[in-house]
Amino acid sequence: MRPDPIRAGRAVIAALALALAAPMVQAGPTHGIAMYGTPALPPDFVSLPYANPDAPKGGRIVTGNVGSFDSLNPFILRGTPPWQLAHLTHETLMGRSFDEPFTLYGLLAESVETDAARSWVEFTLREEARFSDGSPVTVEDVIWSYETLGTRGHPRYRGFMDKVARIEATGPRSLRLTFSEEDRELALLAGLRPILQKAQWQGRDIAEGGLADIPMGTGPYVVADYEAGRFVRLTRNPDYWGRDLPLRRGTANFDEIRIEFFGDDTVMKEAFKAGLLSYVREFNAEDWATQYDFPAVARGEIRLSEIPHGKPSGMTGFVMNTRRAPLDDWRVREALIAAFNFEYINDTMTGGRQPRITSYFSGSDLAMRPGPATGRVRELLLPFQDTLLPGTLEGYTLPEGDGTARNRAALRRARALLEKAGWRIEHGRLVNSAGQPLELKVLLQQDGLVSQTGAMMDIYAAALERLGIRLTVEVVDRAQYAEREAQFDFDLTMMRRALSLSPGNEQFFYWGSEHADTPGSRNLMGMRSAAAEAMIRAMLTAETQEDFTAATRALDRVLTAGRYVIPIQQYAVGRIAHKSDLVYPVGNVPIYGDGIHFLPEVWWHEPKND
Repeated sequence: MRPDPIRAGRAVIAALALALAAPMVQAGPTHGIAMYGTPALPPDFVSLPYANPDAPKGGRIVTGNVGSFDSLNPFILRGTPPWQLAHLTHETLMGRSFDEPFTLYGLLAESVETDAARSWVEFTLREEARFSDGSPVTVEDVIWSYETLGTRGHPRYRGFMDKVARIEATGPRSLRLTFSEEDRELALLAGLRPILQKAQWQGRDIAEGGLADIPMGTGPYVVADYEAGRFVRLTRNPDYWGRDLPLRRGTANFDEIRIEFFGDDTVMKEAFKAGLLSYVREFNAEDWATQYDFPAVARGEIRLSEIPHGKPSGMTGFVMNTRRAPLDDWRVREALIAAFNFEYINDTMTGGRQPRITSYFSGSDLAMRPGPATGRVRELLLPFQDTLLPGTLEGYTLPEGDGTARNRAALRRARALLEKAGWRIEHGRLVNSAGQPLELKVLLQQDGLVSQTGAMMDIYAAALERLGIRLTVEVVDRAQYAEREAQFDFDLTMMRRALSLSPGNEQFFYWGSEHADTPGSRNLMGMRSAAAEAMIRAMLTAETQEDFTAATRALDRVLTAGRYVIPIQQYAVGRIAHKSDLVYPVGNVPIYGDGIHFLPEVWWHEPKND
């Protein structure tokens, strides 16, 4: 039985209606908190709706990553850790339900309390909360974690602490954070900071920790073994303190999770076909349709599961670094988008099976609407009309190709834009007034998508060559890529920003000018837009569904008309090929679909009856 996408869509609508229609009132400590309205699950809920509380424990799964690792600390900028690690080994005060737009329930904290304006938030820790060494989680650990990650941690943690006026203990197991600015999301974000053990880092700088310095966690898994660059083995902690919590029932079902590392995606997929891996995720619809007919599938040993979701498309594509000329000129960026022959590339690469992303929030109610901005969206944008790029207010759609390899009309349009930007053809090369040729480099990471993105770039390079532009592609290993991406050492690179049904403060980290030149920032394009930041602030202070939606749609217009990214295809469903003894609650897929919160979190091992 396959998941029902109609059911999933109805679940999204129902969850949004419940969360957004309810009054935003909270009186006294409660078991959960929602961005809008009240949590969908009552205080006595048994488990998350997409988890099986009776799922058996046991079994072992092996998953694969492309690339390498040189760190097991996911909370600092230094090094490259396995991407899954933080989720499996560490916990936060509150935990998410991925069946609601943005709702948190008590995890390390047994309760949360805030005022109507959400100018402060107070948490009370569970008395039984423990680190994996058995020591209790204390208020001192929590305050130290906030302060340390806010100053010495990865940049993604630092912006939050800039908005905290003070943090203080209010009791033996309680603490309060008071905020320095109006931002309704901060009360929720406070519940999502990872909690580390203060004693482990006494007299040491966490930012300088090496591979062997593995942060002590509170999660269901601990690092049991590893070999640098080759594998990490995690085992379920038999003394895990939170195994009977409603938020944890039916989760963390495997006794062991092993992460193997491979040099490229092809080798990893062959390892899966040979039975060495338990599952792989497939991101190419054409490969899914044509490459998964090997004998193990026919014998029923491998199953192919498609997981629907109700998320926005997010943005996947080739981001342009506007810190570098001539990519700081929107006309050049528009020309490069026009020259990217998506229709032909999509047909060649995926058989046309995957639709294109049309905006950052496409596929959801938060997406900008076609045509001119109207109503509240227009009101929000009008104060910035002198700085907005063409199409923001009037309406903007991506340039479309004719589906042929030559794509002549689109290239003519691109050439006209380049001429307006001051570029001309000289001896077959496109040059500026100083005679400097337009040459661009694309930086790609050696990962599971490199063969697909590399093939796209081969087609794109041929199109740009006809415009007199030389495009070269650099493929580097994960460690080199992480360093160069962190330093913005690229003209174009692959970008994936998964966006949620409840966008908030992370949008500043993605698009805010404050982070435009901060090493490690996710603002890869280097955009600086007062309009975008104003729309994010409007989202964070909105008190109604209508105002929040309008502000998000306005932000979507600023981002899309900014021409910062060459969008490619969206991932409308998750595609997982997995061993048949790995199962999940079919029919109870969360509205956020697949992700680490789904596989491996709520799957389990079900031995076949021989």
